[in-house]
Amino acid sequence: MSPYTAGGGKVIDMNTSPILKLVGLGVIVLVLIILFFSAVTRVESGHVGVLTLFGRVTGEVLPEGMHLINPFKTNNEMSIRTQEIKESASVPSSEGLVMNLDTSLIFHLDSTKAADVFQKIGPNYVDVLIEPNLRAAIRESTASHTANALYTGEREMVAKQINDQLEGKLGSRGLVVEAILLRDIQLPATLKTSIEAKQQAEQEALAMSFRLQKETQEAPRKRIEAEGVRDFQKIVAEGISPALLEWKGIEATELLAKSPNAKVVVIGNSKNGLPLILGQQ
Repeated sequence: MSPYTAGGGKVIDMNTSPILKLVGLGVIVLVLIILFFSAVTRVESGHVGVLTLFGRVTGEVLPEGMHLINPFKTNNEMSIRTQEIKESASVPSSEGLVMNLDTSLIFHLDSTKAADVFQKIGPNYVDVLIEPNLRAAIRESTASHTANALYTGEREMVAKQINDQLEGKLGSRGLVVEAILLRDIQLPATLKTSIEAKQQAEQEALAMSFRLQKETQEAPRKRIEAEGVRDFQKIVAEGISPALLEWKGIEATELLAKSPNAKVVVIGNSKNGLPLILGQQ
């Protein structure tokens, strides 16, 4: 029996039309392909993927690489690489002087807490959480030190104070502080000049103290050396007699007389009887 309508017109039998069957099959295959590609996601190297389902954080965190997920879930990547934030700020010292301090914060996101950071802070956690806390920690740490101390020998102490404060505030929120670096401290020109002059005076005083200490240590040695020279001269003087001197003179005269150099020998010296040698060359 041929298909028909109540008005006598023909209708198409869906069960018998091959074209419509092919079209329906193609639609199903297309939907399956779309769902398949939606279910495959990739996380870049140095990142983790935080999954959300219709805007709700599921708590699942994907490591880097390819993954098969629920096609209705969204992958939100967050970097876990080491990052640097540079901060330049005018900060006060304990005596109220204002200094320019350049600081660097080295940190990274804790991968195990990435979902919590994404849910409670958001992907822009640097602007929302890190930078305000960094500025506050810098100001609080420098305010307990003098400008002279910051410029000379307490940089490491200030850096440690900043580091400890940030670890307490950021560590519990899923951010790991690796290091705090104080790159540069710029003081007012007049204060910097006075500090440098004071340091130079201290160095000169230390140098003078060292020289005085060295001379004090040298005095016993010089005294012992002088005593040795004196004793030597005394011993030598006691061993020299007029007869010895005359004998040494005779020996020297004989050696000079035998030398081939032209000379004039005058015999008879009223003092010791030794000849005089004239015209030596």
